[in-house]
Amino acid sequence: MASTEWKSWQHMALAGHGNPQSTVIQLSGKLLADALESRSLDAFLRVALGEIAAELSVQWIALVRRVPGPAWKTIAEHGQHAMTTSHTGLWDESLEREAAGVSVTGQGWTVAAFPLGRVPSADLMVVAARHADEDLTDSGLLISRSLAMSLTLVDRQQRSQKQVDRLRSTLSIASRMSTAEDTAPLLELIAHEATRLLNCDRSSIFLWDRDRNEVEARPALGVKGASLRIPAREGIVGETLRTGRAIVVDDAYDDARFNQEIDRKSGYRTRNLICVPLKDPGGKVIGAFEGINQNEGLPFTEDDVECLQELGTQAAVALRNLQERNLLTRSHNQLAEQVTSGVTIIGESAAVVALRDTVRRLASTDLPVLVLGESGTGKEVVAQSLHYGGSRASCPFVPVNCAALADTLLESELFGHERGAFTDAREMRPGKFEVADGGTLFLDEIGDMSLNGQAKLLRVLEQKVINRVGGSQPIPVDVRIVAATNANLGEAVRARKFREDLYYRLSVVTLDLPPLRERPEDILPLAEFFLKRFAIQAKRPQLHLSSDARRRLQSHVWPGNIRELRNLMERLAFLAQADRIDAEDLAFILNPDASHSRNLSLDLGLDQATREFQRDFIRRSIRQVSDNMTDAARLLGLHRSNLYRKMKQLEMKEVGGME
Repeated sequence: MASTEWKSWQHMALAGHGNPQSTVIQLSGKLLADALESRSLDAFLRVALGEIAAELSVQWIALVRRVPGPAWKTIAEHGQHAMTTSHTGLWDESLEREAAGVSVTGQGWTVAAFPLGRVPSADLMVVAARHADEDLTDSGLLISRSLAMSLTLVDRQQRSQKQVDRLRSTLSIASRMSTAEDTAPLLELIAHEATRLLNCDRSSIFLWDRDRNEVEARPALGVKGASLRIPAREGIVGETLRTGRAIVVDDAYDDARFNQEIDRKSGYRTRNLICVPLKDPGGKVIGAFEGINQNEGLPFTEDDVECLQELGTQAAVALRNLQERNLLTRSHNQLAEQVTSGVTIIGESAAVVALRDTVRRLASTDLPVLVLGESGTGKEVVAQSLHYGGSRASCPFVPVNCAALADTLLESELFGHERGAFTDAREMRPGKFEVADGGTLFLDEIGDMSLNGQAKLLRVLEQKVINRVGGSQPIPVDVRIVAATNANLGEAVRARKFREDLYYRLSVVTLDLPPLRERPEDILPLAEFFLKRFAIQAKRPQLHLSSDARRRLQSHVWPGNIRELRNLMERLAFLAQADRIDAEDLAFILNPDASHSRNLSLDLGLDQATREFQRDFIRRSIRQVSDNMTDAARLLGLHRSNLYRKMKQLEMKEVGGME
């Protein structure tokens, strides 16, 4: 652009070759070209004034500005001349008439003043020449107009560059704000950047405490590392909070709204200031942002207001995000504490002591673990202990019931799907592997997974990469696998119902949980643990077991294992009328009448006897809750769909008539 301008002025100069003003036109064109390329007003004037002085053959040239007083301030000058205050009368006259003024002094000096005719209009180009050979008026007027245009271009260039720098800085600040972990350093960062962008001496953020009707200045002016609280209704900040509008004050001590008490306490002198409201994303005023004392002694501008407002918007969003993140962190920690407190392997038997030690050592590794045991022996508790006792505790623990995964939904549930992948895929949904990324995936009832599902699972475990259904982008996942089953996987492998390669992939470490009947010394510690927890939930005093109740609990065979004991303690905590639990309180639950029991023949094989017992136990549970299948499933520690599936597997005739 500068090159084009310069060529245009060269063309004009050539067209006017032989014209005495051609060199003036050339100079004017060069001034404009230099202005377009200049990054600094001072640098431009140093060169420009020298060239103008040479063209006009003057010994001194200056750019002067009218300032309040009335007085004149020299902005820049070139050459030397003993100017006196008598010349300012000529400057005043030239400025008022908006025309060139020329005078000749007794020492043979010709002095001329040329109004630049730009905003601000109080600028003059003043020259002084000894024994001027020609009238300076025509050439001076043309050059002064060119200088005015050039100064306007320089000003626009500087403002544009300043705006770009501010936007770039604001983006950088926003990025740095997103990494802040505490409010105090964040506020100090914002205040520091505001002083740099506005080129001012100090800045403060005032957070509005509406409950106390106070504002807290952070960082506080003159109070290093501390905060300052002042009434929210006072001063410039108070008016900004009330009106929600920006305020610019050029002379603080002449403004009745300014509270001088803070300056008196801190020993600081406020000259001028700018104050803008801090608003949250919803537009609610949450505080104010103030910049104080422009370093160059100039007033704050509308550009400064816009800059501080943009920075204030970033600050408000960063503060809101930080508060929400801190709240989420506290909630996460509280939930983690609650979950961890409930994930305890209770027991005093040698088997449980050894199990706890093994789990503690395995928790610090990422080895796959296969947990075996009868239904209700606490396989998920062991899986949770492995997760929350290791380095993945802060990441998700995601349980998956493999028995409930139909072949048609298995891929979508485990690996997720893209929008439009199938008829009901209205939006993208991540699978369990993605949700558990960084944490632990607990595959419960792994023995009930179909062979097709086993093949797909094995591929992901080997490659550690998934593909959503309908997607082509491979997604790396980092999960620890803990699997569990009450089936005999060794027999399932021999019967070709379970893949041998998957079995060895899952069973790097195997934990076999003993049933509760094989460790009777753990019954009472477990009962008291559950009773204490559920008494708290029921908001009642701690319950106590009588000696007869203890003996009764220990004599029971606990076919439902720990789950059965847990459910019993939960019912007692909510339904027991007294704080002391006697054997009679357990009689109905542990000794259903003869019509509800079934004596199993010793001629039956173990598998058939187990099936008969499960049928009988399910029927008794259903009758106990008056045939309510939802309550029966809850009593048995199952989902309602899983109860129906189990009844179907046991070929129970009742399943056809149930709703």
